[in-house]
Amino acid sequence: MASTTRDYDVIVLGSGIAGLYFSLKAAERGRVAIITKKHRAESNTNYAQGGIAAVTSEEDSIEHHVADTCNAGAGLCHPEVVKTILAEGPARIQDLVSLGMEFSERDPLQAGKKEWDLGKEGGHSKRRILHAKDVTGRKIERALLASIASHSRIDIFENHFAIDLITSERLKREEPPQCYGVYVLDTGNRKVETFRAQSVVIGTGGCGKVYLYTTNPDIATGDGVAMAYRAGVPIRNMEFVQFHPTCLYHPEAKTFLISEAVRGEGGVIKSQSGREFMNEYHELKSLAPRDIVARAIDKEMKREGRDYVHLDITHKPAPFIMNRFPNIYQTCLRYGIDITKEPIPVVPAAHYQCGGIQTNTTGETSLKGLYAIGEVTCTGLHGANRLASNSLLEALVVAYRAAEQLHRTPIQRTGHPLPPWEDGDLSDPDELVVVSHNWDEIRRLMWDYVGIVRTTKRLERAHKRIVNLQSEIQDYYLNFQVTPDLLELRNLATVADLIIRSAMTRTESRGLHYNADYPDLDPLWGRQDTVVQKNTSPQGQRIEG
Repeated sequence: MASTTRDYDVIVLGSGIAGLYFSLKAAERGRVAIITKKHRAESNTNYAQGGIAAVTSEEDSIEHHVADTCNAGAGLCHPEVVKTILAEGPARIQDLVSLGMEFSERDPLQAGKKEWDLGKEGGHSKRRILHAKDVTGRKIERALLASIASHSRIDIFENHFAIDLITSERLKREEPPQCYGVYVLDTGNRKVETFRAQSVVIGTGGCGKVYLYTTNPDIATGDGVAMAYRAGVPIRNMEFVQFHPTCLYHPEAKTFLISEAVRGEGGVIKSQSGREFMNEYHELKSLAPRDIVARAIDKEMKREGRDYVHLDITHKPAPFIMNRFPNIYQTCLRYGIDITKEPIPVVPAAHYQCGGIQTNTTGETSLKGLYAIGEVTCTGLHGANRLASNSLLEALVVAYRAAEQLHRTPIQRTGHPLPPWEDGDLSDPDELVVVSHNWDEIRRLMWDYVGIVRTTKRLERAHKRIVNLQSEIQDYYLNFQVTPDLLELRNLATVADLIIRSAMTRTESRGLHYNADYPDLDPLWGRQDTVVQKNTSPQGQRIEG
């Protein structure tokens, strides 16, 4: 069956902060299609509680922010990238404000002067977190969507799943590698459409669902990284998956995050017996960088044979807690936990991918016509461990710079006809059983073998199994009609393989990657990223600067 072809100037995959903000800027030049596999507001951005880190106070400086970022990044941050992104952060904050974003103020009644209520999180030496109580991401998403709703040059395609990029290699053309568009499944009518454009921008977010326990929503299946990898684009530093130390532990709570801002406002991590143990691991105690806190909690739980630890903020006045963290307070209360009177049971969970599609600070990839922005990328900002609340800032800055780069690129609309999508045979009645089984197996093996603490033997076991799983999944993919579940499973398997192979390559412990067989930094590694490309083995790439 021939697929429909839709022509745009720019195609944006994903509707988080990066994709939406980029689309507003790109629409100043041409027609933009936003493709999102669920509802337009369903994204990692929507679940971000803490806020955006940016220098807006006279007590702070870009130099302080750079130092904190590089300290958290454990020697793998790219210095020039860090300076560029953090220096441009304050201007992008003003952009958000002009679009209607309202950050919490210290004293909203003070006439003639706005003073933001700046929060502090782990690894930050100054208060610099702009927030909207504890629903910052949701408020940003609403402000951006409101601006887009009335824009005549932006079309949003909800419930549309991007399958694969259309490249010159795929089209078997003898020409320099280039991206021409993307095949997209309309999940409503189960038809595959062809979207064609001069530029395709990946802003699909992270891959938290590759792990059994995660703070991410169900959509976070690593689709963008997998698509880029299949198109031959280099993928960098996938071994660095950040586990958030404090996800709510409750049998009925699926993926509820307890923001790091709770610790920033005085919350203390304790064992179930009430012992404050973080002073044994880091001088910043409960406000240590996330990799250190997550490993400490993991060690304490194993030492005491417990399933969770406590986060205690009961020593703060109840009105302050309820006003500063209304969403966390109400959610915990629904599960029978009054955080003003009792500690919160918490456990680490997969939270953020610090690696991703290799790009520069204007979002350009190695493939002509393909850009990537937001969590799906690895610009070099985060290094081996993301500093809290730097992610939304990076998304804004790189999205803006990508749009500016696009404006500088001459418009050359392609006249190349793109081949229609070819469906496989009808789905096997047993397919859904196999898909759900393999999905569960991938997430369990990643949690058990490629989690907070790894060993060489565990990684080898994981790699052997993921190779077999990929073979099974690819067989289904080639022979049966595509479905959203099958596409997500295919992408999850690809991303799991990238994480495992990258982790096996890095024979040292650094930041978020901790291998018990190599517990120290290795001088032979020096300052090198791990880079893997299709049909190649992962290898180190020296960091300049």
